[in-house]
Amino acid sequence: MSAEELAAYSEAENRRRASPAMRAITGMPDPGAAIDWQSLALPGRRLPVRVHRPVRAHLPVPERGAGSADRAAALPLVLHVHGGGFVGTAVQSDWINSHLAARLPALVVSVEHRLLAPDTPLSAAADDGWDALDHLVRHAADWGIDPARIAVFGESCGALITALAAVRARQAGLRLRAQVLVNPVTDVTDTMLDHPSVTEHAHTPTLTVPQLRLVHRLAVPSGTDPRALSPLHADSHTGLAPALVLVPTHDPLADHGRRYAECLRAAGTPARLTEFPGATHAFVSMPAVVPQAEAARTEITEFLREALGHPGGR
Repeated sequence: MSAEELAAYSEAENRRRASPAMRAITGMPDPGAAIDWQSLALPGRRLPVRVHRPVRAHLPVPERGAGSADRAAALPLVLHVHGGGFVGTAVQSDWINSHLAARLPALVVSVEHRLLAPDTPLSAAADDGWDALDHLVRHAADWGIDPARIAVFGESCGALITALAAVRARQAGLRLRAQVLVNPVTDVTDTMLDHPSVTEHAHTPTLTVPQLRLVHRLAVPSGTDPRALSPLHADSHTGLAPALVLVPTHDPLADHGRRYAECLRAAGTPARLTEFPGATHAFVSMPAVVPQAEAARTEITEFLREALGHPGGR
């Protein structure tokens, strides 16, 4: 696939995923959340984000320097990153993100990160995830966010981006309450395709090995250190945010999630691993056709509610 063909495919596929007709697969948003596009002014660029805010809460946006009453009214933040790698849009995750916004309640901000392309490696998308998180925390008062109640949530390649953001948060001294990783990519080194699940489920309806090879080629061009972009190979897994890792069993990447949960536990980081028998990759983005998506959404909601529910502590 040439660069031009990849760009045309990505554009056409993203139009399809954002179309009203796709709600028959991706699910209807929760009416308890308002959804709109905004943008973040980041270094050298503006980054689109899809914002889900609970409408039933009607919380005022606190001003800078606000007192304890305003702090109590502030919402927890869930930073979300959608999956797809070289395709994908935040719109495809409206079903779960609007539910989280309405039911936690929380401000859920989904990052429209730069997609993989010959001139856009994975490091650019990883920077989008971290820079968005850092920006929102630094401007928490403007967004009505409680900076002491922050979680990250990602799917597939987006889960890799949020896992890397959790590592960078630890390095920056930013305490996250939780991280949720759904069918995550955790390894983009030369061993990315060596995990047993890749061989066992090489050609599924929602992800195939040729697609993974393309992701790998675009993610780590020559001269890139793939370990720096692989959460599985992070220098340390100690002191990271408690994790919920959701793994569909009929997924080439199933072992990526399993191994990452093992690494977190071995390092003393709390990690819950839940497997969904028979589910395929990206199942949480297809609630209208994959029954397990409902159970996954319930578990994510309960996990985040417990992690984020109390200002000032876990």
